[in-house]
Amino acid sequence: MKIDAHLRDKWEQIPERVRELEALGYDGLTTVEINHDPFLPLMIAAEHSQRIGIGTGIAVGFARNPMNLANLGHDLNAYSKGRLTIGLGSQIRAHITKRFNMPWGAPARQMRELVLAMRAIWASWYEDEPLRFEGEYYRHTLMTPGFVPENRDYGPPRVVLAAVGPVMTEVAAEVADGLIVHPFSNEKYIREVTLPAVERGLEKSGRKREDFEISFSPLIVSGDEATRAKMAENIRSRISFYGSTPAYKGVLAVHGWGDLQPKLNQMSKEGKWDSMPDMVTDEMVNTFAVVAEPGEVVRGIKSRFGDLIDRTGADFEFAEPDQRRQMIAELRG
Repeated sequence: MKIDAHLRDKWEQIPERVRELEALGYDGLTTVEINHDPFLPLMIAAEHSQRIGIGTGIAVGFARNPMNLANLGHDLNAYSKGRLTIGLGSQIRAHITKRFNMPWGAPARQMRELVLAMRAIWASWYEDEPLRFEGEYYRHTLMTPGFVPENRDYGPPRVVLAAVGPVMTEVAAEVADGLIVHPFSNEKYIREVTLPAVERGLEKSGRKREDFEISFSPLIVSGDEATRAKMAENIRSRISFYGSTPAYKGVLAVHGWGDLQPKLNQMSKEGKWDSMPDMVTDEMVNTFAVVAEPGEVVRGIKSRFGDLIDRTGADFEFAEPDQRRQMIAELRG
């Protein structure tokens, strides 16, 4: 199993942070698109590292177009000498239309087309294929020689998609190199909903499970008593936030908690964000998170997900550096 860490530091701290992560033995580092651009920090990370993979986990796909992403992907992959993975997510309609002021279509169909359009652009650059992509959402038919990148030794980056529902998961397995399972997930949902969708998508693409990488970063509650209490409080907030999203109702429903989703959604509309975590029970926390002493966290991750996933994200910031190295080695083993 490969292990990633998240890059959340202030940009001036990125060089030191990246060197630390590489020394600890992490396989990759990822950025998220929340209140900063997810691609720019990766250029700094690539400059100050030699081995560690870099990637977005995730960037909002529908906030950009295939040509933007193809250029970003090429430049970062070339500069990092082939270490980039573009992780894309769809976000939800309100953010795409009201925050990014971009069009919203049928998310799974649009994401499938976005990935295929990027691949068509890359094929025109790396394989000298004519650019003739005409789809429902994207149309790319012009590529003159002056706009073809010159440094093409490392080819295109890997592309992985984030998904919650089975339709987007199936698209990921059909057109992408891997799947990022949303952290608002759990063992039962992955086994009963996610994996069957992956198999359907792989069948469409003519690939096998070993050709496709599944990444999942379970929520974790660990550390000393004070740290555990703080982490558990944070987990309740995250579960209540994710659970308020209508598209995520199915994750709750597999456990018989589907009725909670509209209640959380209504509370969010009323601005009752501080009260929403109170709706999350201890059983829910234990279902969505690995709750364990530091020495038992790896065992908990392996026992639940060891046969399901190929990659995980675990900062283990509650542990000292030597213990983190040991945990990484145990998890990889």
